[in-house]
Amino acid sequence: MNRLKACGKLARALVHIFSGFFTILLVFPRLSQEQREMRIQAWSVNMLDRIGIQLVVNGQPVVNGPMLLVANHISWLDITSLHAARFCRFVSKADIKQWPVIGTLATGVGTLFIERESRRDAMRVVQHMTERLRAGDVIGVFPEGTTGDGIGLLPFHANLFQAAIAANVPVQPVALQFVDHATGQYSAAPCYVGDDTLLGSVWRTLCTSGIAVVITYGQPQYAKGRDRREWALALRTEIESLRRP
Repeated sequence: MNRLKACGKLARALVHIFSGFFTILLVFPRLSQEQREMRIQAWSVNMLDRIGIQLVVNGQPVVNGPMLLVANHISWLDITSLHAARFCRFVSKADIKQWPVIGTLATGVGTLFIERESRRDAMRVVQHMTERLRAGDVIGVFPEGTTGDGIGLLPFHANLFQAAIAANVPVQPVALQFVDHATGQYSAAPCYVGDDTLLGSVWRTLCTSGIAVVITYGQPQYAKGRDRREWALALRTEIESLRRP
């Protein structure tokens, strides 16, 4: 029965993905930025519903930019979940841009792509982020640089925090957790870490019922003279605190 339900979720999700693909190609060119953001948030809420993920939001997402959102990274579901709570432009690894369909979706929602192995490209992305923050954008980053197990946090890479310092804008810490909605206990189903394959993680998630993604927004904060490494460490500590019950 779980497998039949999972197949139904998968079919609904695939239809929704291709609907989003054609919306970006055919509809987005005629929309304003505000209209696009509303469409992206509505699409993300619908996607979570189609695959049976409940959304729980604690705290207050920023209403207007500029703002840098900093979140821990657990799953392939993280970006969709955060978009469902509040649209933002994400910084993501460059190879996603080449993925069929997904690359078009990521580009269409305004993703900034970075070659993680290239120091020069990191500097380019920081400069672009600084310009977009000064223009009033809300940008989201995962400073761990890769997915964790959802139990502990990996060290934070500090490079991208330089954009918030250069633009003199605040950072809002955001904690992500996947739990069993009935018990509130940690759920490993959506994790995508270690030896997990993307398809295996997706199928495991679809076969597991009652998953909730809990997004907890902390208070925005300014650097206040801290360099990027000090600020990254303080924000990691804050996100760890937000993840506690």
